[in-house]
Amino acid sequence: MTECFIAPAGLMRGAEARRQRDAGLALPLGAALAHGGHLEIGPAGGRRLLPLAAAPAYPDPGRPRVMGIVNATPDSFSDGGRFLGRAGIEHAERLVAAGAEILDIGGESTRPGAAPVSAAEEIDRVCPVIEGAKALGVAISVDTRNMAVMRAALAAGADIVNDVSALGHDPAAAGFLATVACPVVLMHARGTPATMQQAPHYDDLLFEVLSELAGAVERAVAAGIARERLIVDPGIGFAKGLAHNLALIDDLHALHALRLPVLLGVSRKSFIGRVAGEVAADRRLPGSLAAALAGLDRGASILRVHDVAETVQAVKLWSALAISDDSRA
Repeated sequence: MTECFIAPAGLMRGAEARRQRDAGLALPLGAALAHGGHLEIGPAGGRRLLPLAAAPAYPDPGRPRVMGIVNATPDSFSDGGRFLGRAGIEHAERLVAAGAEILDIGGESTRPGAAPVSAAEEIDRVCPVIEGAKALGVAISVDTRNMAVMRAALAAGADIVNDVSALGHDPAAAGFLATVACPVVLMHARGTPATMQQAPHYDDLLFEVLSELAGAVERAVAAGIARERLIVDPGIGFAKGLAHNLALIDDLHALHALRLPVLLGVSRKSFIGRVAGEVAADRRLPGSLAAALAGLDRGASILRVHDVAETVQAVKLWSALAISDDSRA
């Protein structure tokens, strides 16, 4: 187990970030953000602030990308059954027209309590949508835990593998992905979709999530997957209660301790309904936008969302504010 992690602390953006950088009091975290020091994150709640020069630089999160969700499933929590077959391709077209730069196409619901499906059924659901969406000219991600589906999806035209089990579900997945050259998303979770929400418990949430993601990264690299191909996801809503989800979003900048791009998926999730008192998943757009923008403030690189047009507009405004020039006032 890693003894401690070093993450950026004191994040700021916009004009204040520029002023602090110009004064030598902060270091850049991409074009929009800066940080004023480092936080050492150890086990059992151990935390210690370190001076600005105490750790190497963090990778640039880059310009935020919006990943549009295409659930080619009958039972996804938000839109199950709406986008099977041709309807999935048409939905992908609408998402790209709305500004999605990545499509995430999945054929197995991994919502809490979901039952698994066979690889053959998953392939039948996702591959026709991938083939139909390939002409849209954006990157395509396949959301799957199964090596056979990864292989079929990449052959059909997918560019990215997004595995909610961080390559822990299928023992053959890591070895296969070592033979191809696509980016791989490793998401934090515990248990299975059927068990993960049964009283999730953490003694030190942030340290444990970092440790478990770091372990997944180490196993992927040991299997032969180049580290620069990896992306990490804190797994909001997966083996986490309300307080866990809120704390991880608030501490999302700590994932930069892994020095990899961060994907954040908060769209329409149940924690938003619990905070806002909104039961219907398709009425959680305002809360989804608030959580997504909080993620950008903490260095997220990719936002995985259902409502692409609204998120793209929010990201454009966030970006304009974050890199605005004082002289325009």
